Amino acid sequence: MNGGFVLSIFILYDAGRKTWSTTGEEQEAAKKEFIEVIKTLEGQLGDKAYFGGETFGYVDLSLIPFYCWFHTFETFAKFSVAAECPKFTAWAKRCMQKESVAKSLPDEKKVLGFVAEMRKKFGVE
Repeated sequence: MNGGFVLSIFILYDAGRKTWSTTGEEQEAAKKEFIEVIKTLEGQLGDKAYFGGETFGYVDLSLIPFYCWFHTFETFAKFSVAAECPKFTAWAKRCMQKESVAKSLPDEKKVLGFVAEMRKKFGVE
């Protein structure tokens, strides 16, 4: 993985943010873009346990923080990452089995609550 991976991270961040901070056509476009990036990453993952093979590495470490936001993105944009990208979801769950990862990330329900308050504050509702 190279500069394309870095670009994917930025696109993933931006599209994910737009799934909860916008509505209508802009939200639909963000959802499509988000899923497209996840599918691209899923293609890079292939059948490996982790992006680097059998060992959790830098790419995994860079991507896994997004996972705790998936519930929020899915809730507000009404889609399922697991249904669209099952291999990526399996990878994320594998990463979350690592104690160091699980203890480092916020609970997905807390993220959803935080974002719900942000939407109210910004008048997105």
